[in-house]
Amino acid sequence: MTEFLTAAVGFVLAMLALGLVSILRGPGDADRMMATQLIGTGGIAALLLLGTVADVPAAIDVALTLALLATFASIAFVKKGLPRFETETDESTSVEGE
Repeated sequence: MTEFLTAAVGFVLAMLALGLVSILRGPGDADRMMATQLIGTGGIAALLLLGTVADVPAAIDVALTLALLATFASIAFVKKGLPRFETETDESTSVEGE
């Protein structure tokens, strides 16, 4: 079973390399953020698999911490991209005849 899990770690790490290429070449900020989320998720999966194969409980703790950080990063990205609506009370936007 450990051979299979080790092969799965290798596959996940290969997908992480493809995600890194996507970050470097991504056309927009949203594409780069999605690739970053892919790397975060892949890193979590790799750490969980390595923690299981090597029987290291600290790797599982690090994976869970990385999951929390990835969540906060995506929330911060969404909050940064929201449009700000400001109310303008100058005379150019008022209705004529008032």
